[in-house]
Amino acid sequence: MSSAASPADAGSASVRSTASFFRGSVLFTLACLLLGGAYGWSQTGSVGATLELLWIVVVLSVLEISLSFDNAVVNATVLETMAPVWRRRFLTWGMVIAVFGMRILFPLAIVGIAARLGPLDAVRLSLDEPARYEAIVSSAHIGIAGFGGAFLAMVGLSFFFDQDKDVHWIRAIEQKLSLVSNIKAAEIAVLLLALYAISLLLDGAEALPFLVAGMLGIVAFIAVEAIGTVLEMHEAAQQAAGAVVRSGLSGFLYLNVLDASFSFDGVIGAFALSNNMVVIALGLSIGAMFVRSLTIMLVERGTLSEYRYLEHGAFWAIVALAAIMLLSARFAIPETITGLIGALLIGASLWWSVRYRRRHPVAD
Repeated sequence: MSSAASPADAGSASVRSTASFFRGSVLFTLACLLLGGAYGWSQTGSVGATLELLWIVVVLSVLEISLSFDNAVVNATVLETMAPVWRRRFLTWGMVIAVFGMRILFPLAIVGIAARLGPLDAVRLSLDEPARYEAIVSSAHIGIAGFGGAFLAMVGLSFFFDQDKDVHWIRAIEQKLSLVSNIKAAEIAVLLLALYAISLLLDGAEALPFLVAGMLGIVAFIAVEAIGTVLEMHEAAQQAAGAVVRSGLSGFLYLNVLDASFSFDGVIGAFALSNNMVVIALGLSIGAMFVRSLTIMLVERGTLSEYRYLEHGAFWAIVALAAIMLLSARFAIPETITGLIGALLIGASLWWSVRYRRRHPVAD
């Protein structure tokens, strides 16, 4: 990257308004809501049921944004080191991969595995026989709750069980978790105990599938971490050889793997709100668009350090959603509460960040 590019970017960022970053996302949202309304009316013929479907789409999009804020932060950090041409490709081609790959095809894969159906059969059931489709997915709820809840819990707990973490939002809890992290694999032990405790509340025929699914969720998280470690080792080897990294195809692939890893928790968490593939795809796609717009704004404005506790709020939302998913194997928890908890945590962390900034202004 040339040094001349930075002032130009800074200048354009100073002129460009905040609203302009999200104009495309707003238009995309309106299009998705129109599609959702048409789909809801065609399936139910009821205004109330259609509005309820649209509400779930909105909650899913808010949940995706809240869970993926850390995704936007990481993407922005890496994008700042990439050549402009590959940055644009990630923000365009990567968007297609993120929306259609992870938000549409991946949920179909989950349904196919859970219900032992092919992708086309899952699509047909979702569009033509939603009642039967929901019944099939509901019958696999124990496995989805165990696998998804365990994966989400590992994502959230790994952030707080970090001995190098020196910024704490809810200090009374986060500081103690950071100290406990000196014990290796402490978060895995905590999660295994939680899985066992919840399995005791289930019927005998459900307890074993729940435990197995939970352990597979832990294995899936470790596998995702392993992919990231391998990529980091490859990057370090390139740097040692004097090569420029994250500026071409390798950087593009690196970011897409990270993006898929981060979106995995949102896709899994969506099943806590809806079993309908169309609703999940619309809600998560809206969220993905706003996250991508936020990423662009963070890169162009360089404001990652302005909101000190936002990432903490995102990970607390992940932990809350994980707990809800695991407990949903035994208890019926309203979907609205699930979505609002994440939004409230993000809102609280944002307000706390603004307050901290006012009390501790950054010196020029």
